[in-house]
Amino acid sequence: MIEYIHELINGKKVLILGFGREGKSTLPFLIKASGAGLIAIADARPINAELPDGVITITGEDYLNCLNDFDVVFKSPGIVLDREIDEYTCNIVSQMEVFFGCYRDRIIGITGTKGKSTTTTLLYHVLKSAGADVMLAGNIGIPVFEIADMMKDTTTAVLELSCHQLEYMDVSAHHAVYLNLHEEHLDHYGTMAKYTAAKENIYKNQIPGDELYCLDTLAPSAGKCSAHINTFGRKNVSDRNTVDFYLDGTDICYKKKDGTSAIYKIPADEIKLIGEHNYFDIAFVYAVAKNFGVTDEVFSQALKTYEPLPHRLQFIGVQDKIKWYDDSISTIDETTIQALNTLSDADTVIIGGMDRGISYRELEEYLAVSPVKNIILMEASGKRIFEEIKSMGDAFERADRLYPTEHLEDAVEMARKLTGEGRSCVMSPAAASYGIFKNFEDRGEAFCRLVYGTAVNENSGAEE
Repeated sequence: MIEYIHELINGKKVLILGFGREGKSTLPFLIKASGAGLIAIADARPINAELPDGVITITGEDYLNCLNDFDVVFKSPGIVLDREIDEYTCNIVSQMEVFFGCYRDRIIGITGTKGKSTTTTLLYHVLKSAGADVMLAGNIGIPVFEIADMMKDTTTAVLELSCHQLEYMDVSAHHAVYLNLHEEHLDHYGTMAKYTAAKENIYKNQIPGDELYCLDTLAPSAGKCSAHINTFGRKNVSDRNTVDFYLDGTDICYKKKDGTSAIYKIPADEIKLIGEHNYFDIAFVYAVAKNFGVTDEVFSQALKTYEPLPHRLQFIGVQDKIKWYDDSISTIDETTIQALNTLSDADTVIIGGMDRGISYRELEEYLAVSPVKNIILMEASGKRIFEEIKSMGDAFERADRLYPTEHLEDAVEMARKLTGEGRSCVMSPAAASYGIFKNFEDRGEAFCRLVYGTAVNENSGAEE
C-alpha cells in the first residue's frame, strides 16, 4: 500500500482534513510513503500534537476554505464539505478509498442504518472462530490504515462502513452486506435520496464474481449491480420463493446451491443476542459464513461465545427491584420499536435526544396502542414527540402514560418512581446524542451511572 500512496502523493501538496484518530493514523503513512511536496493538516480545533518537521497546520472555523490550495486531500469521514465534491479542483480521497484500491478483493464491507456494528463484529468473531485469517476495522472505531501493515495475501478485512465512508467511494467490496435503510442523517444529507445514494455505493461498483447480501426490498434492479445477489426477507414475505434467505422466528430458512431448501435453527436460548432484529443480523452473518465454508457446528459455537457490544439493548442489572436496559445506540424510531417488541415486560421506556427533524410517525403510532405503561419523553425530540402525540387526540390511547421531562437525570428519576417491581425500564432514545453527550456510548454510560446513583459529568455541547 505504501507504493500506492507514493504514486498518489508524489510531488503533490497533500492535506489531511480532520485530525481525529483517522487523521492521526494517516500522517505516518504519508511520511513513510515519501515524495509529497508539502504535507498539511486542517482542523477546526487547535492541533496540539507534536508533528514532524515541515508539516504545517491550518485551524479555526475557516479551515475548509483551504482545500483547493492542495492537490490531494485525505478527508476524514465525519467532516461535511461545504460544497459538492465536483466543485473542488483538488483530488479528495479517504483512507477507505485507498485501502479499497489495494485490497478490495479481500474485503467484506457491511453497511446499513442499524445493526452494522453487531453484524460486523459477529461476522469477524465467527470467521476467526473458524480459523480464518481476518482483521476487523472501519467505522467500528479502527481506521483501516491501522491494520494495513498486518494485511497478508491470505487476510480478509471485515469492515463496518458508514454512509460518510461510502459517500464518495467509486470502488465496492468483493463481499458487500446491505442490512437495512431507515430515515437517518438528514441533518447531513438534507434528503433521503442523497442518504440512500451514499449507502448504495456499497454495491454500485461491484464486478462479476462479487457477492451482495441485501434486504429483499433494497435489492438493486436488473443491470444496476454486477454481483451475485443474495436476498433476505422476514417470515411475512409475500412469496418465500422470491428470497434466498428468510427469518421465521429463530429459523433461518434458505435455498441450497442444489435448489433444495434447508433450515438453520438459531440456538436462541444459549446466546446473548436477543430480539428479532438481532436474529435477522445473524441470518446475514450465516449467509456470508456459509460462503466462507463455515459449518453449522462451528457457527453455532461461535454464536454461543459472542459477547454483544455495549449500549445495544444491554441488560445492565437489577436496581431498586427494576430491570434496567441500556439501548443508547437507538437513534431512530424503528430501533425503539424493536426494543419494546423484544422486552415484553417493559413498563417504562425513555425516549428523546437531539431533534434532527426525522419523522417519528411510526413510533408515535406504535406507542398509541402499545401496552407500555410509562412513556418518558426528554430533550428536544422528546418535546416534539409529546406535542405530536397530543395532536393525535383519541387516536392515542391513554395519553396519561406520557411523562415529559427535561434531561436524562430527570427521566431516570421518573422511571425509578413509575416502573413496577420486577419489571423492565429501557432507555431507547430514538434520537442522536450529540449536543448533549459526546456520543451514544457516553450517553449509555451516563444512564448506567444514574441507574446506580452516581453523578453524571457535564457533557453539554460535545460532538458525536
